[in-house]
Amino acid sequence: MKALNQLKTFQRILGSYPAETPLSKFLPGFYRQNKQMGSNDRRVANRLMYNYFRLGKALYNTPTEDRLIVAEFLCNTQINSFLQHFKPEWALCIGFDIDEKLKLVKTAYPDFKLTDVFPWSAELSEGIDKQAFLKSFFVQPDLFIRVRKGFEQNVKSVLTKESITFKDEGNGCFSLPNGTRLETLFPQQNFFEVQDLSSQRTANYFKPEKWDAWWDACAASGGKSLLLHELEPHLKLVVSDIRESILANLDERFQQAGLIKYQKKILDLTQNVDPELYNYEFDGIILDAPCSGSGTWGRTPEMISQFESQKISFFQKLQQNIARNVVKYLKPGKPLIYITCSAFKAENEANVDFLAKEVGLKLEQQIILKGYESKADTMFVARLVR
Repeated sequence: MKALNQLKTFQRILGSYPAETPLSKFLPGFYRQNKQMGSNDRRVANRLMYNYFRLGKALYNTPTEDRLIVAEFLCNTQINSFLQHFKPEWALCIGFDIDEKLKLVKTAYPDFKLTDVFPWSAELSEGIDKQAFLKSFFVQPDLFIRVRKGFEQNVKSVLTKESITFKDEGNGCFSLPNGTRLETLFPQQNFFEVQDLSSQRTANYFKPEKWDAWWDACAASGGKSLLLHELEPHLKLVVSDIRESILANLDERFQQAGLIKYQKKILDLTQNVDPELYNYEFDGIILDAPCSGSGTWGRTPEMISQFESQKISFFQKLQQNIARNVVKYLKPGKPLIYITCSAFKAENEANVDFLAKEVGLKLEQQIILKGYESKADTMFVARLVR
């Protein structure tokens, strides 16, 4: 009876879910409108919804209930009542490794193809292990925090006291189980920033020097700027974004981190911004470019079902347009740090080729940060010099 109710709730939520809306925004609103759902009901509904979308476009024409059962089998390692009720023979195999599970699914559903989970594997960046990347969609990424210097022991003590499993990834980065209630564990304590492991590792390519002038061109809520500031606090910093609301979030994060000296500008970098930046020259520019986000879809698997291949070309052209506009404010011999959270070659290596051939930059380093190996996001970073 419990499993049947869980299925009915899932079907009701899925039927109410509007495409193009992040699950992380939709689900809390749904629960507010359905206050009769207890915390356990919400937890199970979250799991079923996210696991369902982790199947991507595999078995797309198969009934929804069957797809959900397949997803529950592939995405879980612990037995649960849902699978026990609807597929007891698979529940007995819940501890099998993913390759054995995939064979069982293929036997039951001959139309199943791993490549259908993420049907753009031919577009992936060089160096990405396609099989490992595809299988990573069945694993929920971890929650990562970057602990501020001097507070590592404070954080470890709280996590240990509360019996929270964590791993010290080095350089102040801790990985925690996804869903850890940090706001409950650390009320009003400013010990860390929530930031993905791969995002933190982009800082290895910044290499700022004291008194440099840097521009975080697509700053969003300021995560890369905070990394930059921690490397070199004596910078002259300019941050910009097209969205005024997200820059308000940046202000709050900067205040909490003690970053108080910076200039903030609302800029549309697809247009000429000379009126705002005519007298600016920078020793470094971070271009964390707007992108498909395909390297983060392990966290937002609903995006797989909503994505169409023509968007790859759209983002590539957008990135090239923005890059061409920002490079002219870079001093000769100084670096552009080009970053995406995309796994697509067109947004990554192909754009580095564009920057070298069409814009005149020289490539120093480029790398795919293989988050799929660490339950983290997959990202791309390149350091180019004018």
